[in-house]
Amino acid sequence: MALQVVLALLLLRVPPVTVALSWLNKAVEAVRQATLAGTSFVFGYLGGGPTPFEATAPQNVFILATQGLPLILIVSALSALLFYWRILPKIVQGFAWLLERTIGLGGAVGVASSANVFVGMIEAPLLIRPYLRDLSHAGLFLVMTVGMATIAGNMFVLYAAILSPVLADAAGTLMTASVISAPASVAIAALMVPGDYTGDAVEQHGPDEDATSAAEALVNGTLNGLRVVVAVAALLIVAVALVHLVNMGLGLLPEIGGFKLSLQRMLGWLLAPVAWLIGIPWTEAGLAGELMGTKIVLNELVAYLSMAELPEGALSPRSDVILTYALCGFANLGSLGIMLGGLATMVPERRAEIVALGPKALIAGTIACFMTGAMAGLFA
Repeated sequence: MALQVVLALLLLRVPPVTVALSWLNKAVEAVRQATLAGTSFVFGYLGGGPTPFEATAPQNVFILATQGLPLILIVSALSALLFYWRILPKIVQGFAWLLERTIGLGGAVGVASSANVFVGMIEAPLLIRPYLRDLSHAGLFLVMTVGMATIAGNMFVLYAAILSPVLADAAGTLMTASVISAPASVAIAALMVPGDYTGDAVEQHGPDEDATSAAEALVNGTLNGLRVVVAVAALLIVAVALVHLVNMGLGLLPEIGGFKLSLQRMLGWLLAPVAWLIGIPWTEAGLAGELMGTKIVLNELVAYLSMAELPEGALSPRSDVILTYALCGFANLGSLGIMLGGLATMVPERRAEIVALGPKALIAGTIACFMTGAMAGLFA
């Protein structure tokens, strides 16, 4: 937790670091513009190109499937290229070194935990796949918890593009949130499942270790990104549909306080005190709790989209920042299914153990995200 405070101070209050994060926003915007060039070429005005008619409702011009999700393709391809050139592994090694020197998180667990800052909850364990079978019970839980509490680089760019209208430094904020969530998740995991997290040094391998050229790595990254795009789109459709069905059933019940019951609203009532505890004013805690509930039930993408669509002034700028941090993680029911399926495929002999740890990892990842939001409340 002390490391989390130090990282938060460094990333939020040290001018050279904040300037570097502002440049990160420019890099994200460049990637977004490049993606729009590709999507408008393929999909025309549906992909962000000029409309052949006057748009009477400009707020509906943005189409997630043809303008938002293709960002994942570009970032996945760039990540594969950076792995092939051994740039991204060097950055991961730096974070692994930091975790080992500060909190004694060594070996395979340290590599996977630091990699989760940049890649997804399935890609990070792939870096240590040969060692997963021999990880301690506590080490396996820690890897799962860090995966729940952070976001992948491809989603990071997408969320930054969505939040840019309501948050000036969206990219820097999201990167900061993912970095400081790593030690928070280690703290929560160590409290919930104590054990040994040390180990021997691990040689890292990128997801495209079999690529023989930069072109092949680029193609592999694009195809891997395509699978992620399809999975994200499918999960969004199913998750939103299922929650809508549940809300239709809840809508048949009597209203409470003049409000129709819904899954998000009920979770909002439960999480409003949590929102207040992490620094959001009580007058905004109900709305913030509803967004936090949306993130857990659906996913952080839907929560960020809902946050971006709020009327101006619904949340204060400080609350926007705190919520951006608190929602920045894969801790949701859909991601839990993805993690359980992915890890069980990598180490089928530990399937029962992985499934048993899953719900606990979801809770731990959620708490870690809320800790990061509280940290933002201290320094925002």
